[in-house]
Amino acid sequence: MIIDTHAHLNFSAYKSDLNEVVERCVKEKIWVVNVGSQYDTSKRAMEIAEKYGKGFFASIGLHPLHLQAGLVKIKEDLQETQFVSREEKFDPDRYKDLAESKKVVAIGEAGFDYYWKPKTKKKLEIFKKSQEEALSGQFLLAKELALPFILHCRMAHQNLISFLEENEKIRPERAIVHSFVGTEEQLKKYLGFGYHIGLNGIIFKSISGIDFAKIISNIPLDKMMVETDCPYLAPPGLKERNEPVFVKYVIERISEIKGISIKEVEERTFENAREFFNI
Repeated sequence: MIIDTHAHLNFSAYKSDLNEVVERCVKEKIWVVNVGSQYDTSKRAMEIAEKYGKGFFASIGLHPLHLQAGLVKIKEDLQETQFVSREEKFDPDRYKDLAESKKVVAIGEAGFDYYWKPKTKKKLEIFKKSQEEALSGQFLLAKELALPFILHCRMAHQNLISFLEENEKIRPERAIVHSFVGTEEQLKKYLGFGYHIGLNGIIFKSISGIDFAKIISNIPLDKMMVETDCPYLAPPGLKERNEPVFVKYVIERISEIKGISIKEVEERTFENAREFFNI
């Protein structure tokens, strides 16, 4: 059994063939946590989990890219996606209503994203402040509901680490840093908080200053989880969008780097996820 701890089957990329994608997951014995990025996709994640039953779960949250209106572009090796984001302010009551479903097992993804940051100092201050406020609100909701947290962080690890250190009273006790792309020192900080680390197809990429082999070697197996972040970050050689069944390539790469069997990686990450999400 495998758990893809971070998928987006709730996104429009699967609008035409969701049933077929789900069938492949069931056939390959892959469980899926679909992750919301705003209210609409969080609601959709919950609905998918309720519709397909065993092995399908949801996380609900407001991604930092949806805190302001505007054109958002996400470029990956095989595709470029762009969409117009509607501005959304975090409303804890609306998300709390979604969390009444037993299929909701986490809050997130939420965090800091400085990739599209404004150029002027004043706008940058407002931009960062809005992300801090939204994250604080979601931390409080997770605490109230006793749910773990899925952290998103892009080009902002030092800021996020400082924020976590300065907000010890509200920071989550259980969290996973999804799609980790950071330094070994930053990794140590997150592990010091007791957090898990999510690994996906980005480990196959070459990123300046990041040695994924070293990073993976330094993550204890009991603090590691696997994910796809589909439809994005497909492993190399796949001429199609990413989907949960491709998480097996991430597991294979981890087994190579750590010098352990694929079965051991599968079993350990499965148990890590079951314990983390309480499923």
